[in-house]
Amino acid sequence: MRIVLRILKALALLLVLVVIAAAGWLFIRPPELLRVGDGYAAKIVCSNVFIAGRGAEDVLHDDVQAPGNPLLRLVRVSVDRDNDRVTARFMGLFAPSYALYRGAFGCTSVPDGNFEAAANAVPFDPPAKVQANDALWPEGEGIDNPADGKIAALLADAGVAGPAMRAIVVVRNGRIVTEAYGPGFSAKTPLIGWSMTKTVNAAVLGRLMLGGKISFDDDNLLAQWKNDTRARIKVSDLLGMESGLAFNEDYGDVADVTRMLYLDPDMVSLPANAPMEAAPGQRFRYSSGTAVLLSRIWMDRVGNAQAAFSYPHDALFSPLGMTSAVFELDARGTFAGSSYLYATAHDWARFGQFLLQDGVWNGQRLLAEGFVGAMRTPTAASDGRYTQGQAWLAPGGSSAAFGLPEDTFWLTGHDGQSMAIVPSANLIVVRLGLTPSRLDYQPQVLLKAILAALPQPRGPQQQAGSQRQTQSQP
Repeated sequence: MRIVLRILKALALLLVLVVIAAAGWLFIRPPELLRVGDGYAAKIVCSNVFIAGRGAEDVLHDDVQAPGNPLLRLVRVSVDRDNDRVTARFMGLFAPSYALYRGAFGCTSVPDGNFEAAANAVPFDPPAKVQANDALWPEGEGIDNPADGKIAALLADAGVAGPAMRAIVVVRNGRIVTEAYGPGFSAKTPLIGWSMTKTVNAAVLGRLMLGGKISFDDDNLLAQWKNDTRARIKVSDLLGMESGLAFNEDYGDVADVTRMLYLDPDMVSLPANAPMEAAPGQRFRYSSGTAVLLSRIWMDRVGNAQAAFSYPHDALFSPLGMTSAVFELDARGTFAGSSYLYATAHDWARFGQFLLQDGVWNGQRLLAEGFVGAMRTPTAASDGRYTQGQAWLAPGGSSAAFGLPEDTFWLTGHDGQSMAIVPSANLIVVRLGLTPSRLDYQPQVLLKAILAALPQPRGPQQQAGSQRQTQSQP
C-alpha cells in the first residue's frame, strides 16, 4: 500500500512539474497560434467597442469565439478606456496581445506592445468628418419610400438572408427600397467589410490615377525591389492579384495572412519581402498582402505623410458622404487596405452606387476613365473569376451558373460580407454579417431572389430616363 501511495505522490509531483513547465513555456515562448488568436481577439473587440459602441463581452462571444477556432473560447479580454487599449490573453494569463484605439483612424493591433510608436505613427490632426444629415439617401440618411413588400419578405427569410445577417440594404434606381437589420444592429452601426475593403482601397488608388500620380503600367514600385526581378511588377499586376509574389492566404492555421495582420506591427514587411514564385501577370494568387502593398504604394505617391493619412477621407469618403467610414491602419502607419474598413450599411451602399455610376458623383468624375471598367473586366490568370480592379466576377461560381445577369460584379468579405452591383438592373445589394464560409452561405441566392421580386423592366425610353436621373444624383 505504501508503495502505491509513493507512486501516486510521485505521479502527482510529476504532473505538477509538467503543469509548471507548460505554464512557464506558454508564458515565455507562447506558440504563434495563441498569439494570433489573442491578436485577433484584441483587434476585433477594440474596433467594435470604440467604433461601433458595442459591449466587449458581446463582441468577444459573438464575433470572436462563436464562429472561430475552439481555442478562442479560452481567450479573455480587458478594456482600458482611460488609455484606449484592449488586451487579450489566452486563459486570461498567456500570450498577451494588444490593440490601441487612435480616434478617427480606428484601432490597430500592437503585437510588439510598443504603444508609443503606434500612437506616434498617425497624425494628431485627423481629417474633419462631415456630419450626416436628414436629406434623402444618398445625399443624406433619409428614407422616404415605403419598404418594397416582396423584397422585405425575402429579407425576413433566414434561408435567403443567411445566418447571422446583420444588415441588408437594397438600392434600386439610386434609392434605398428596402433594408433589414439583425438583432442589436441598425442603420447607424458601423460594420466591418473585411476584404470588401480591398475594392475601396483600389478606388482610393483610382482617385490618384485621375490626377496622373500613378498608372496601371507603373513598375519599380518599392525601393527595396530595385535591381530585383520584383521591379518588373506593375500596378496592374497587383490590382489583378497576379504579382507573382508568394503569399499564403490560409486562415485555418498560422499563415502569411495571419502573421501579417496580428504578429507584425509593420504589415508591409512580409509581402514586400516575399519571394517571386511566378512571373508577373502569369499566376493568380489571392493575397491580402497585395492589397497592403497597394496601400503603401499609393500613400507614397500622395506626396507627404499628413496628406496621405487624410487622402481616403478627403478624396473619397467626404465627397460621397460616407460619414461613418473608418479606414484603419497598421501600427506603423500603413492603411490596412486588405481588411479593415468599418462603415454603416448605408455608407457601403453609397460606395456601391458610386461604382454603379462609373466613378461619377454629383456630376463630377472621381475615378479615372476606365477604372470601374477594370473592376468589371476578368483576368485570364484567374479563369475569369477575379477582375483587374480588386473585385470579383464569380465568387464561388459564375453568374451564369446562378442565373444572374452577366454584368454582375462583386465585393466580398471573409465572413459573409458582400456587395452585388448589377448595372443592367440598376441594382445594388449590400449584405453584412458574420457568416463564416463553413456555413456554405452563398449571397447569389439573395441576389437572385431579389432580382426575381423586382418589377418588370419598363420601356426603353423610361429606362433611359431613369438611368440619366441616377447618373445625375449626388
